[in-house]
Amino acid sequence: MKKNEILNTLINSFFSFDAEKGNHDEYSMDEFIGYLNAKSEVQELEIRKISGENKELLNYEYSSATRDISILIVMMNRYAKWYIKKVLKDSLLQTPDEFSFLISLMTYDSLSKSELITKQIMEKTSGTEIINRLVKRGMIFETADQNDKRSIRVSITRSGREEILRILPLMTNVTEIVVGNLGVEEINTLSYLLKKLDYFHNNIYIKSRGNTLSDILNEIPDRKNDLKK
Repeated sequence: MKKNEILNTLINSFFSFDAEKGNHDEYSMDEFIGYLNAKSEVQELEIRKISGENKELLNYEYSSATRDISILIVMMNRYAKWYIKKVLKDSLLQTPDEFSFLISLMTYDSLSKSELITKQIMEKTSGTEIINRLVKRGMIFETADQNDKRSIRVSITRSGREEILRILPLMTNVTEIVVGNLGVEEINTLSYLLKKLDYFHNNIYIKSRGNTLSDILNEIPDRKNDLKK
């Protein structure tokens, strides 16, 4: 497509976007970009088969794209952990979570145990077990919190720092593999969208983690009709 054709298409798309939104005086670029992505005739990708022949029995309420996101995010997490485990095969660290805890501590002088566990989006029991393993292995050390006698702070040790720096180049290789067959523009778009989702969900996790799923759902703006399309 020639440059002037792209420009004309963009202008016409904006008029359509404006009409659908109700001719408001202001919009954000995010809204318009999202509209373009939703309306563009992207190549239909073949997705490997996960569901069986009777998937219609599940009676899904939302569009296939909306359903796929949760499933594919879980799958990508498992792929990434699978690659990371290959890096950790000859490491003092045994799990991707241990690496994640240490890499966070690399950027802080110290954190309370609860702060570190919360940053990792983990249950207290599981997070405490990871911290205890790292302490036992000499990768982190504990100190009393001078401002809160009930709290224990943790910091990375020299041994832990050296291990992180040793395996970090290999983790860079994991990053290159994980982005797979995406182009530069696609990587930037995916990074932006994942950061946007992380900000959204982390806010819920910090402020409403004790709420029921129904309560959390009621706090989210109703977009059901849009999501069903």
